[in-house]
Amino acid sequence: MLELTKGSAPAGGRLALAATWEAKEGEAEAVADILRRMAMAVKSEPGILLFWPHRSSSNDREFFLYELFADDAAFAAHQQTEHFKALIVGEALPKLARRERVQFMPLQAERAPSFAK
Repeated sequence: MLELTKGSAPAGGRLALAATWEAKEGEAEAVADILRRMAMAVKSEPGILLFWPHRSSSNDREFFLYELFADDAAFAAHQQTEHFKALIVGEALPKLARRERVQFMPLQAERAPSFAK
């Protein structure tokens, strides 16, 4: 998986997924652990360019996930992996009070105009 540095963005991504999760009362630590394990598991998937889970600084039950996939096929393949089925479907979803997902198509940066004369 790609490492992000200031001023860089993953190239080649065609599908981004933004998700917000709210853990049920008493389940926040378990959800955080699941997301940590998932972040490690997805490193073996060539179609995932970025899997970046976050936790709210003001509400420890709220999580934000940003995922970037090479294309629709990579996203579909991701949902069929054993770790997705076990960790997300099997463990995480039953611990959530709310789950919202929105898919996006990243805007591809175009060549910056030259202002040199």
